[in-house]
Amino acid sequence: MSYKELVFPKDSVFLVTGGAGFIGSNLCEALTDMGYAVRCLDNLSTGKQENVDLLSDRPNYTFIKGDIRDLDTCMEACKGVDYVLNQAAWGSVPRSIEMPLLYEEINIRGTLNMMEAARQNGVKKFVYASSSSVYGDHPVLPKVEGQEGNLLSPYALTKRVDEEYGKLYHKLYGLDTYGLRYFNVFGRRQDPDGAYAAVIPKFLKLLMTGQTPTINGDGKQSRDFTYIDNVIEANLKACLAPSGAAGNAFNIAYGGREYLIDIYYDLCKALDKEVEPNFGPDRPGDIKHSNADISKARKLLGYDPEYDFEEGIKLAIDWYKENL
Repeated sequence: MSYKELVFPKDSVFLVTGGAGFIGSNLCEALTDMGYAVRCLDNLSTGKQENVDLLSDRPNYTFIKGDIRDLDTCMEACKGVDYVLNQAAWGSVPRSIEMPLLYEEINIRGTLNMMEAARQNGVKKFVYASSSSVYGDHPVLPKVEGQEGNLLSPYALTKRVDEEYGKLYHKLYGLDTYGLRYFNVFGRRQDPDGAYAAVIPKFLKLLMTGQTPTINGDGKQSRDFTYIDNVIEANLKACLAPSGAAGNAFNIAYGGREYLIDIYYDLCKALDKEVEPNFGPDRPGDIKHSNADISKARKLLGYDPEYDFEEGIKLAIDWYKENL
């Protein structure tokens, strides 16, 4: 079942934190398209004003400029809300190694503020972004929930702590929390710019503007790249999941495995470019291989990803061709 066919009570109110970002703005768009009331909370530190402007003329969309590090802001934003989709966080493993204190403030304390505000306001479901980085150096593929290794970055640590708080808030306070371990999400509106940009939009922009991309490492690292619409589906199905599934974290991916060097040449072919990449050093904190077992999310959330990598990358390329 497509997420567009999911049905919530018609007067449902959703709060999307980080709603001006890549994943958050897509969630806001999907929910307003479905006719539900959406509040977007974002301080625009990494989110974009243009993603807010895109939806600002919709009567069922409200933008709140605010910071999840401020509990009063979180409390106010959660008033009258049925479902919280907490996407507000700072991403990027390398940046977290450079700025561990900031990551603790935003990703841990900010998420805790949101859980507490959701609890005090009687929110029905609290769905939050976790990350495949929590698997650390555990070598076994595919990655299975409950088989995690040593963490490799402050970013990964923040997400592991969020999951522990999610478990506690369900056990102690009865808040239905669902952690979504995203695996390399890509698609429309993902930012191609900056030192910490994700690899697919960065490669696309550089190739489309006649520049030569740099691959960190030998290009033989593998990832479970996950199209944005699969992530929207996971968030909305978590909102409809039974309380018996709450307090858990779930792998959210397609369940495939793509090698970076192969993706690079596929993008070159799709753009009709013949450009050999530069190769740089490995990035500290990066996991070499990533591939998800999604059976737990299938069983407990009804998650059934619609878009494989090939379908998703075609849609992404088309979007960037029109919008870059």
